[in-house]
Amino acid sequence: MSSFSEEKYNELIQSIFLRFPSVQNVSFGEAYKPGLDRMEEFRGLLGNPDGRYRTVHIAGTNGKGSTASMLASALAACGLKVGIYTSPHILDFRERMRIVDGRKSSADGPSLVTEEYVYDFLTRYNDDLDRLQLSFFEITTGLAFRWFADMEVDWAVIETGLGGRLDSTNVITPELSVITSIGLDHCDLLGNTLEEIAAEKAGIIKKGVPVVVGGHPAEDVAAVFRKKAGEMQSRIVFADVVQPSLWKDHSSFIMEGMDLRGGYQEMNLRTVLASLDVLGQLSPELRITGMETAEAIMHTAVRTGFHGRWERLSTCPDVICDIGHNAAALANNFAQLNGYLDNDTYSSLIIVYGVMADKNLEDILPLFPDRATWIFTTPHTRRAMQASEIKARYDEWCSSAGRSSALSYVCDDVRSAVALAIRTAGQYGGNPLIYIGGSTFVVSEAMPCFR
Repeated sequence: MSSFSEEKYNELIQSIFLRFPSVQNVSFGEAYKPGLDRMEEFRGLLGNPDGRYRTVHIAGTNGKGSTASMLASALAACGLKVGIYTSPHILDFRERMRIVDGRKSSADGPSLVTEEYVYDFLTRYNDDLDRLQLSFFEITTGLAFRWFADMEVDWAVIETGLGGRLDSTNVITPELSVITSIGLDHCDLLGNTLEEIAAEKAGIIKKGVPVVVGGHPAEDVAAVFRKKAGEMQSRIVFADVVQPSLWKDHSSFIMEGMDLRGGYQEMNLRTVLASLDVLGQLSPELRITGMETAEAIMHTAVRTGFHGRWERLSTCPDVICDIGHNAAALANNFAQLNGYLDNDTYSSLIIVYGVMADKNLEDILPLFPDRATWIFTTPHTRRAMQASEIKARYDEWCSSAGRSSALSYVCDDVRSAVALAIRTAGQYGGNPLIYIGGSTFVVSEAMPCFR
């Protein structure tokens, strides 16, 4: 192995982020490199590592990470060693690749790739990264594939980064493809209609490989998936149409005890259970049982180290964060927050909110809970919309909608916004709730305030 030190590692990582920008630092348009040729060559240099384990491939607009993590937890409960590759990361890019070993105690939590392994990988392939002009996502994809092989995983659950057809993860041939919900996001790269976006996601469907489609797709969207599955001679299963074997007896039980608490997880859970049915038919040796599988799914966040999805960061006051950032995701989240006020679960609601400049705020503003106190903020990325601009557009929208924008404030950094939210909760008294969201970047900067 190359000579390793913490200082050398930090210098190398900083260099990688500068040479190969990620969407954590630049826009998707700058960071995204569609096409598979670079990744195919890089994969060959790595020894085609993904051929040494079985995979599940997941695409979709929302719900990919939750679905991937639940599936990985359930597979690990079968006594398997399971890799998980998801994005984005929240605090450390190594969070993108984790291993859950079902042969060990679930209390141990997941394993992350070590800094030493990352350092050795990046130094060994340094010249190839430049020669191939890889994207940051392609580099981390190759790193994950090779690490999973070296760690001798049995299965890996692989989430696409963007789209599907031209995503760098689409070099794999999985046992099962899964497509979660479809919504309008990244339209400049994937298409301006749901059907166009669905066609990009459907690009992960491989010849003869079954596909499970989650969510509640409109007929025009479902037709896109049926057409692609027909062309690829692939069996297609719509999770909202079938009755998964564990759904009837265990779905309510799982939902009540899940550590992934968002109400939107019910749709993801149905997709997971439908996927497990298909996997069980493909691989009868998988011990997918009722209670053991249910327990594994219920404790997904703990078992897999999955963060930022309706995650409780603190109590007294309760603080919840969620990385949902587009209109479809926020519609679910804001509806759940309104429900808390309607049923008196909480006496008041304070929302710390930031958004990226490429998001369609016009579609999101009408979803804003009208009984909330708003603290708009700007995370530390040049992709972010300035808090003052969010406030100005919120004021304008409220004026046109006949609503008051009096309880809305601006904080130019996330830490200050969190501090103001906590002070405000103390002033309100009762049983207030603080919600932090609108962007992964807001959540990533808020989480250390509570650790």
